[in-house]
Amino acid sequence: MLLVQNVSKLYRLYKTPLDRLRDAVPFGRRTHHTDFWALQDVSLSVERGEIVSLIGPNGCGKSTLLQIISGILQPTRGRVVTRGRVAALLELGAGFTPEFTGRENVFLNGEIMGLSRVHMERALPSIEKFAEIGEFINRPVKEYSSGMYVRLAFATAIHVDPDILIVDEALAVGDAVFANRCVRKFEELREKQTTIIFVSHDLGIVKQLSHRAIFLLHGKIQAEGDPKHVIDRYIGMVLEKQQSFRNEERRSENLLPSSFRHGDRSSEVLDVCMLDEKGRRLTIVESGQCVVIQVRSIFHQMQDEPMVGILIRTRIGMEVYGTNTLIEHAKLGILEPGTELLIEFHFDCWLTPQNYTLTVATQHSDGSSHDWLDDVLQFEVVGARVASGVADLQARVTWNKTPALP
Repeated sequence: MLLVQNVSKLYRLYKTPLDRLRDAVPFGRRTHHTDFWALQDVSLSVERGEIVSLIGPNGCGKSTLLQIISGILQPTRGRVVTRGRVAALLELGAGFTPEFTGRENVFLNGEIMGLSRVHMERALPSIEKFAEIGEFINRPVKEYSSGMYVRLAFATAIHVDPDILIVDEALAVGDAVFANRCVRKFEELREKQTTIIFVSHDLGIVKQLSHRAIFLLHGKIQAEGDPKHVIDRYIGMVLEKQQSFRNEERRSENLLPSSFRHGDRSSEVLDVCMLDEKGRRLTIVESGQCVVIQVRSIFHQMQDEPMVGILIRTRIGMEVYGTNTLIEHAKLGILEPGTELLIEFHFDCWLTPQNYTLTVATQHSDGSSHDWLDDVLQFEVVGARVASGVADLQARVTWNKTPALP
């Protein structure tokens, strides 16, 4: 169904447009570019009805490989062989003509795929129903939001009866309801023996849908096989990368990053860090890992029973968990000017895999702020366990059944 043989892709990188011109002039032996291999000798085969996912960090070559398989890019070396109709949903903005309406783009895509207008007219009601963009189907797609665009693009791609469906991370811009609908559609296509290749940073989806996973790094295949084992290899790489951050020196208070800082400065937060059980700094946490949030502050005025608090938010600002020393019954007493205070919050990080931010504050006993720092730290939770929402509550399932009476 799909064969990729020793595919490599080379890009020439120029510092300035003038360097590109100098390279084009056939005088002299000096080159004015550097070579960047986005892919290097990548080989894989995908059978009919198989779902294969590509995982790896940004810039590892996943999207380049999908574009080569789709025929959008030509490889520098190697070849790609496909059998059957290929439908691709790649980066946002590819595939539709901005000035055309949604309806016109649907018919245009059908013609590009070799389908008759009669076929697309029969499919149009199903496409409209799946996309759920209402009257916007008759408006130019340049007026669409990113979510509306992806809804229509995905609906069109799956209704042209593809033998091979290629999907990049474009579905990440859809809302939760649409994402769940897409997952169910993937499962239907799997039953119909449609070959699917997709890129996703959602490791739970990869594990749930894929027959096989491929881990790409620096344009090369690092691991291939059972999704669980490949995901474990990927997570291991991510955690190893964390080592480079563990020897980071403590930052002074004027280097603490935050999206917004306010308060009367009766005390100041000097340092905030997330640590593992051995006291090493973290920016990447395994789901369920025991972590310590450490807040160091100095008091400039005498304070009676001040508070220190933390707040965890998702990347879109939804508050996930917050607590403070008052809630946790840690009475700090009277603190004299010049006193340095070190507070540690210990907990098991049972958050689902995604990105989070940490907000910290020192406060008066009435809740008004000494020093409040929004989003002072960013961290990522990784893990292979599938769970919805933001918290993995580790539910235990019990059941029994009663036999039917004869």
